[in-house]
Amino acid sequence: MATLDGERIIVTGASRGLGQSMAERFSEEGARVVLTARDEERLDAVADGLPGESLVAPANVRHADAVDRVVERTVEEFGGIDTLVNNAGVSLLGMQDDRKELTDVTEDEWDTVLEVNLKGVFLFTRATLPHMYEQASGNVVNVSSGLGRHAIGGAGAYVSSKWGLEGLTRVTALEAENRGVTANAIDPGGRVDTDIWAHLPDEEREQILDPDVMDDAAVLLAAQGPDGVTGESKTAEEWEQRLE
Repeated sequence: MATLDGERIIVTGASRGLGQSMAERFSEEGARVVLTARDEERLDAVADGLPGESLVAPANVRHADAVDRVVERTVEEFGGIDTLVNNAGVSLLGMQDDRKELTDVTEDEWDTVLEVNLKGVFLFTRATLPHMYEQASGNVVNVSSGLGRHAIGGAGAYVSSKWGLEGLTRVTALEAENRGVTANAIDPGGRVDTDIWAHLPDEEREQILDPDVMDDAAVLLAAQGPDGVTGESKTAEEWEQRLE
């Protein structure tokens, strides 16, 4: 397994779930990790448990000014950015414990999901790429979903956001490929034991994936150099097979 000694990595949605698990693993591999999410108290708790150097930078990914400040603080503290992990995400199922057909989704609900899951990725990517371009290296890792390639009823906002994320990942890869920067998407490969599935009965939650399901694949993607794989979207298991 690759190590990340001294690497500078931003993880959005790092206060819990997949983001927290990846941040912890990055730190164990020697990376300097920037933890960002809205809940500063939870971020501080995560940072306190990390073995390596970290920076807590609370922000709402929907707000450009807040995103820009996270990137600026990262560059000021660590001198640059090697990997951006766009992990922050929400779903109406996680917010309300139920699916909603399109005719029942409010404008505010639609905007919340699309702005967190897609606009937030755009804002962080836009703010980060110039620094990666300047150093002619870097990796953008977008956390996608099987619903970025398939659709189910009752999840219109989430499906739309993840299909959009798949396209944005490919555009990022195309624009960055001659500048030493890779961009890829990673899908856990199934339902993960995070807040999105908190409504499930205990016996069903026991059968879904643990939050560390993407850690190995995320490390491999973060360890890539300018000649690494780019413009692809795979499950965590497929990435491990592809890169190891």
